[in-house]
Parts: sequence; structure tokens; C-alpha cells
Amino acid sequence: MSDRAELRRKVEVDLGYWDAEQEAMAELSPNFLETWYRMAMVPVRKNHLGAKNRALVGLAAAAAATHMHAPGVRRQVRAAIDAGAAREELTEVLALTATLGIHACNIGVPLLLEVLEEAGARSGPVPLSNRQEQLKADFTRDRGYWHNFWDGLLELDPDLFEGYLDFSAYPWREGVLEPKMKELIYCAFDAAATHLYVPGLRMHMKNALGYGATKEELMEVLEIVSLIGMHGAEMAAPIAQELTQA
Repeated sequence: MSDRAELRRKVEVDLGYWDAEQEAMAELSPNFLETWYRMAMVPVRKNHLGAKNRALVGLAAAAAATHMHAPGVRRQVRAAIDAGAAREELTEVLALTATLGIHACNIGVPLLLEVLEEAGARSGPVPLSNRQEQLKADFTRDRGYWHNFWDGLLELDPDLFEGYLDFSAYPWREGVLEPKMKELIYCAFDAAATHLYVPGLRMHMKNALGYGATKEELMEVLEIVSLIGMHGAEMAAPIAQELTQA
């Protein structure tokens, strides 16, 4: 049987917070909260990324448009600052995470091309104009890679492609995080249970390895992001506590 006071002490010391959500869950089921604590401690104990980068990865998962967990954002920002993160680093994580929205095109454009071909409105790739060739070269230079899922967007809407290039390349042109860390941030929100964007995750894992990431660092990103499943329980615990009180 878990001792609630001791469990609170461990969570506060090792994970840096104890909010109303943990208090409610500790009342409902301290043993369950203990199992969460042990799981949450795996990346802390192994510490391949370090406290600051661990918090930045957690921030990306919490702030992603597919999750938007405000308590998690606050915790991770606080943890990152406590570990020495600068405002510029926090802002860069937010800028990297904001690129998630383009996945509507990464998924939608190939489907649109298929539909157009089925409808007889397209017979195959169209040769790129000089402008499109230059945009492709600029993207490859600024983002450090090219993937064939950009081909369709560049063909159908070079204006949007150019806008996304400037938007997504801003952290690469102006940012302070090393390229490996940028790629780990992409991995974080692509891998999250609320997104699970397989093509992007595969590509950014490859990119991260190319920039020197280890399998242990990539595994630690997955360990951290796996913890967002607890956010649902945290949200519900105070409500269950309130409505089941005698």
C-alpha cells in the first residue's frame, strides 16, 4: 500500500510538481499513482537527454495542436527554466511544434493527386518551373533534407509551399537549438498518441540519427511522450473525487 505523503514527496522531488490532479488521484488510488510515478521516472533515471532537453520534449508533446494540455505546458516550461532553458529555447520549441499543421497537406495532397488522376484531371507529375526548382533547393538547404511527400504540394501550390518554407525554416535560420534537438522535437509531437504521424516520425528519426542522435536518446523521447496518456486521468480525477465523496 502506497504511503500518500511519501509518494507526494517523491513526485515533488523527482518530477518537480504536485498539483490538484495528483492530489485527487492519490486519494482515489495511491497505488495507481505509484505505478505512474515509476513509469515517469524511467527517462529521469536514465537521463540520456538531460533535464532541460527532457522538459523541452515534454513541452512539444503538451503544446502540440493535437493535444494542447495547458497544465502540462506550464509544468514543462517551469521544469525547462529550472534546468536552465532560455526564453529563446522555449520559443523555438513552440515554433517547431507549430509546424504540425502542415500534416494536413502531407496527408491530403497525395490523396488529392490520386483523386485528380482518377477523375482524369491529372496524368502524372508536371515538370517544375524555375521558381519551383528554386523553392525545392531553398527547402533542401534550409531544412537539411527533401522528402517526396513535398513534391505534390510544390506542384499544386508553390505559393503555400513558399509560405510554409519560410514558416518552418524560421527556427533553422534564426534558432538556437542544435539540429539534433530540433529533429527530436519533431519526433516528439509526431509520435504522440494524439497524432501518430508515421511518415514524419520515420523521417525525423532518420534525420536525428544523421545529426548524431543515439538510439537511447530517441527511445527517451518516446518514453517521455508516452506519458501524455496520464493527462486524461489527471483531468478526470478531480471530477471523480468530487462526485464520489460521501
